[in-house]
Amino acid sequence: MKLLIINGPNLNLLGTREPGVYGNQSFETYFAELKSKFPAVELSYYQSNVEGELINKLHETGFSYEGIILNAGGYTHTSVALRDAISAIKTRVVEVHISNVSAREEFRHTSLIAPVCKGSISGFGMDSYRLAIESFI
Repeated sequence: MKLLIINGPNLNLLGTREPGVYGNQSFETYFAELKSKFPAVELSYYQSNVEGELINKLHETGFSYEGIILNAGGYTHTSVALRDAISAIKTRVVEVHISNVSAREEFRHTSLIAPVCKGSISGFGMDSYRLAIESFI
């Protein structure tokens, strides 16, 4: 099984950015743990702070992977273009958030991408990614 994790803006700062919200671990360290935990899954990882690059990656992989795990960061609440890209591809997408977005600022309560995703997982810290992988398995 081929799965791709895509992280959006500011998630390259995990481990240093707002540790009270996002924890102290870098995503690269956590990704290595995921790969060892799921050796039968071919896991890939991509991160960009640029909306268009995220869309390009969805288009590039959205017909050849069994699943995509997407943490669109702030674009979750603003990007019609990301929503359209998810709708345009064949591969199912699971929306993931490290924090519980429903318990945060009001503007984070609406996800433009959730309606076109297989499901949404939020509030379990980095473990949200593991849960998303398990949803595909």
